Amino acid sequence: MKHKILIASLAAVLLLSACGTDTQTASQPEGTEQTISSETAAAESVTEASETETSAAETTTSAESVTETSAPETTKATTAEKVTEAAKPTETIGQKNAVRKALSYLDFMAFSRKGLIEQLEYEGFSHDEAVYGVDKCGADWNAQAAQKAADYLDFTSFSRDGLIEQLEYEGFTHSEAVYGVDAVEKASSAGSSGGSASMGQSNAVKKAQSYLDFTAFSRKGLIEQLEYEGFTNEEAVYGADHCGADWKEQAAKKAAEYLDFMSFSKQDLIEQLEYEGFTASEAAYGVSAVGY
Repeated sequence: MKHKILIASLAAVLLLSACGTDTQTASQPEGTEQTISSETAAAESVTEASETETSAAETTTSAESVTETSAPETTKATTAEKVTEAAKPTETIGQKNAVRKALSYLDFMAFSRKGLIEQLEYEGFSHDEAVYGVDKCGADWNAQAAQKAADYLDFTSFSRDGLIEQLEYEGFTHSEAVYGVDAVEKASSAGSSGGSASMGQSNAVKKAQSYLDFTAFSRKGLIEQLEYEGFTNEEAVYGADHCGADWKEQAAKKAAEYLDFMSFSKQDLIEQLEYEGFTASEAAYGVSAVGY
């Protein structure tokens, strides 16, 4: 605004000077023309300065506009970085240690998912930490079921159904348990070197022998016991017939066991042995062996 007023004033001065020149040209001294020229030069200088300042102001305004325009882009970039940082997964110390503990357990023993969660909770981890650790440990639960089935068969014998039930009791799903039993059956068949016995039959033999280690059985009684354990009739018969038992000696052993805690007449003891599944000849042998 000041520039416009100044320019207007100079214009007025120039106009008045022009009028004065028309009327006083003859009497005006030479210095006057020099003065007017000086004033004109000054006005042009002021005008140029005004234009320079105006240009500078426009340049400043343009720079501010550019700054204001680029500011939202910077803000957007900063916001994106914050969102990215917030989206990064965070693992607590408890979760990290739960993963490590789960892996350490799996190094020496097979677990079901459920069983391992319960074990970590027993160790003091929260339920959420235990679930996190188990789900992040990378276990193959089918493979774990197969390993657990093999572990069981290393120290005891199971029927197929009995082993499936045992694995389910350990927390494996039905499909995982079936997979595990199928896997050990395949491994057993592959390692049998052409043997005709199935895994169920082999386990029936082992189970029969384990029973005979602590009590006496008749053949019939042992078959029934193996069927109760989940072996098929075929497997149970195979197990009883291949366990190496002498049924007469088993009758004598059973007769002695009865007489250890109860008194029997000869006939009553024979009948008791027959009730246990011994044949008449085996029962008679057994009673004679104990002194009747």
